[in-house]
Amino acid sequence: MIKEHKVTCIVCPAGCEIIARVRKNSIIEIRGNRCKKGVDYARNEVIEPRRVLTTTVRLENGHFLPVKTAKPIPRELIFKAIKELKEVRVKVPVKMGEVVHQNVAGSNVDVVSTRSWRK
Repeated sequence: MIKEHKVTCIVCPAGCEIIARVRKNSIIEIRGNRCKKGVDYARNEVIEPRRVLTTTVRLENGHFLPVKTAKPIPRELIFKAIKELKEVRVKVPVKMGEVVHQNVAGSNVDVVSTRSWRK
């Protein structure tokens, strides 16, 4: 059985409406894209959607530190990652880009600070 998935590409401002036809978890056709980036985006979005998670973690002084995953993680791990990060406490000082939590939700992706914080 062939299934059609419609996705809107977000790689560039063109916003191509792409249709990916899938049989047994394999893409057999992609159409509607205006460039190769659209093909790559649709393939990833249909077969294994990933997202960058942006959230906050608590600093040891009670404030909150904005963080994000260093790379996109599988979409199905987002809520597990959020729950895990609620328990994280970060010592200050911390620098922008510093790893504050490793291997979030078993994804092999680290969480990094998106700002610096001094004592």
